[in-house]
Amino acid sequence: MPLRPLSFGTLLGAPFQVLRRNPRATLGSALIIQFTIGLVTALIVGGAVLLAFTRVDSASAADYDSIQAGSTAIVLLSTLIPLAVALITSALLQSILVIEVSREILGEKRRLGELWRAAARRIWPLALWTLLQAAVVVIVLGAVVGVIVLLTFLGTVGAVLAVVFGILAFLAIAVLAAWLTTKLSLVPCIIVLERAGVRGAIARSWRLTDRFFWRTLGTEWLVGAIVSVASQVVVQPISLIFGLGVGVLAPNGTDGSGFPSDVLLIGGLYLVIGVVQLVFGAISSVVQAATVSVIYVDLRIRKEGLDLELIRFVEARESGHRGADEDLFRVAGRA
Repeated sequence: MPLRPLSFGTLLGAPFQVLRRNPRATLGSALIIQFTIGLVTALIVGGAVLLAFTRVDSASAADYDSIQAGSTAIVLLSTLIPLAVALITSALLQSILVIEVSREILGEKRRLGELWRAAARRIWPLALWTLLQAAVVVIVLGAVVGVIVLLTFLGTVGAVLAVVFGILAFLAIAVLAAWLTTKLSLVPCIIVLERAGVRGAIARSWRLTDRFFWRTLGTEWLVGAIVSVASQVVVQPISLIFGLGVGVLAPNGTDGSGFPSDVLLIGGLYLVIGVVQLVFGAISSVVQAATVSVIYVDLRIRKEGLDLELIRFVEARESGHRGADEDLFRVAGRA
């Protein structure tokens, strides 16, 4: 990446270059983390569902209601463990990709183990930021749903008001979410590279995106759209081909011996689609996180002259005088 303000085209292409230049560390990390989340979810929630069905199936008529309620509670509580794992691992992935982009800008290429060790140092502030976002979403949506439910108790007029309120609330939330997520999109980069706390990172992200809101929003949305379309272009034909294959090879659902042969075909379909979605989900995570990191560096170059500091560091490194590169992105005066 050039050490100068980036054009819009360069800004769009840079995240994909990050993926191409060091796929083992970036895509590999994303695949490991996404697979871990999926495996933990399948084992914990799947085991809880199996236990719940077993308890309900063996319950007597007198205890059926209480056992069913308890089984439902078990399943709901079991989802908390995968959510906690997803929270921590997602924060780790964000940290890994932010650090990788910051090193690639300096012409360095880090190994997977090095990135993981460096990223682990800022995992808890990032996890706190992720948890804060989730809490805000739950509170806002809960408040909207609560108002809608209350309005429905007012009869026909209340039902009409509930529909109108729901539509207006949805539109307002969509606009507000687009604005806030763009203004605060640089928070992970600031937490990792500047070693700021969550509160300080929020304030700084807000300031950095001033006068560059539409450029930031457009870049993030366009990159997301490119990745989404590419994923659908690959996944949908695979789904269509396997769907036709099931119809041709097992039109009656059996293979003549009474065994449902299409079960194996459908199982293979879901396995292939699952693998493809896992890969494209990992690619999407890498590219979108890299996009935000590149935007962060570009804004600091434009507003704070960070390119001069980076050039000085590269020149000093080439002459054999390597400085404290961990503090290269720190803001002067921040402890």
